[in-house]
Amino acid sequence: MGKMKENGVRNRQKNGKQNGKQNGVSKHEDERKDEEFSIRQSPLTELIDSSLHIRAIYHIFVVILIMLLCDTVIYDLVERGKINIGLSVIAAGFGDIRRGLKLWVYDLCVVMAFYPLIMVYAFIGKYTRKYTVLRPAVVLLGVAGVIAVEVAIAAVPVVELARKHLELGSSVAVTCEMFRFLMKIVAVSAACGPRCLNGHLPLPTFKHYVYFMFSPTLLYRDQYPRTNKIRWGVVAFHLSEVAAIIFYNCFLWERFIMPYWSDYGKERTVEAGYLVRGMFACVLPGVISFLCGFYCVLHAWLNAWSEMLKFGDRLFYEDWWTTSRFSLYYRRWNRVVHSWLRDHIYLPLAPLTGRPLATFTVFFVSSIAHEVILALSFGFFYPVLLVEFGVLGVIMVPLTATSGKRFPNAFNLIMWLSFFIGNGILWSLYPMEYFARRNCPPSENDSFFIPKSWTCPEVILKPNWTFQNPLRILTN
Repeated sequence: MGKMKENGVRNRQKNGKQNGKQNGVSKHEDERKDEEFSIRQSPLTELIDSSLHIRAIYHIFVVILIMLLCDTVIYDLVERGKINIGLSVIAAGFGDIRRGLKLWVYDLCVVMAFYPLIMVYAFIGKYTRKYTVLRPAVVLLGVAGVIAVEVAIAAVPVVELARKHLELGSSVAVTCEMFRFLMKIVAVSAACGPRCLNGHLPLPTFKHYVYFMFSPTLLYRDQYPRTNKIRWGVVAFHLSEVAAIIFYNCFLWERFIMPYWSDYGKERTVEAGYLVRGMFACVLPGVISFLCGFYCVLHAWLNAWSEMLKFGDRLFYEDWWTTSRFSLYYRRWNRVVHSWLRDHIYLPLAPLTGRPLATFTVFFVSSIAHEVILALSFGFFYPVLLVEFGVLGVIMVPLTATSGKRFPNAFNLIMWLSFFIGNGILWSLYPMEYFARRNCPPSENDSFFIPKSWTCPEVILKPNWTFQNPLRILTN
């Protein structure tokens, strides 16, 4: 009965969206109302609990990890007399973690200091409320204060990572937390700024402010649906999944990526065939890492924090894997970030600039943020993801808007094909550049923004290579 009720609600929401299609921005306002918080589980939680088929797929991924471990352990033991299971990659990937923790604590202190600034701004707003001539100056003061806090949150980690690069895992953690705090501050400011000026609604307590900063959402609300108790067994299970997936990805890096790319740049030339073979070899581990990364962050990690904080709404994503339209994929893949982009960028801009420009701005901001995270994490600017996501992904949105509805099966296959190709490219080009900067000799032309792998090593064809007609055998 519960599932029937949920399906009925979704159908009513779908019909409401279709009825509002001609109303421009009102359609998205309806979506915003539909997405108010309620107690609900993540889709994969429901699928794994209710479907033996999905549970079997989950077990298959676990068995794949076990078999890969057995392969590496037995081979290394027989061939080299030692056991190597990827722990060295984990230790290296999270190197200098103390420095990364210091940067996170700094950002946390700035975020906590923002609360008393809100109280001060509310005091100023209260005593200048009757002086309407001062209202523009007070608004500008608030905007300037928010910008100053945002700069303080971002400046120190960016400067520190540029001055001395952290290892990949530590850098990813620091930069992702930096962006999370930046978006949280915007959400709090948008909710509390008008209250400070008008005094119509009370400001959040410090306890609720802290709760919001650690809750698995980027949208500020005065109240969230809460569960009755913390199931510590569920917390332990999800955190163990996070640890296992980190180990899994490091193992994939060591087992499949490093054999192809760790020596890239040590030789002055490399054959084109070797690059092609390596890029295709990275497709499957790239897709597995893509799926594991999604499950780790948007399911296991967020569900663990939800359980610890009794946060009831756990719809952090939807069934993006079944869609045939890129627009639906972008909305369903990460509802946490999508909701923030919708509320704080799209909806304010759409009435002023129109929906197309507002949509483009959302894609632009999101792709730039992703690229900044990768640039700070790797220590170089290489806009592969920017091109895939911010250019090709944007182009695919209108191309699949109608055709995806007419041919859902075909375009779902096309989407998955794009995931395979795109992740294979990502897991090839970024490691190539990463190891080229480590292995190639330094040059006066070295730059943060110019890829070194384009010039070192030189890509050549195999000696005496000639094109042979594959149909020749049919004509003989």
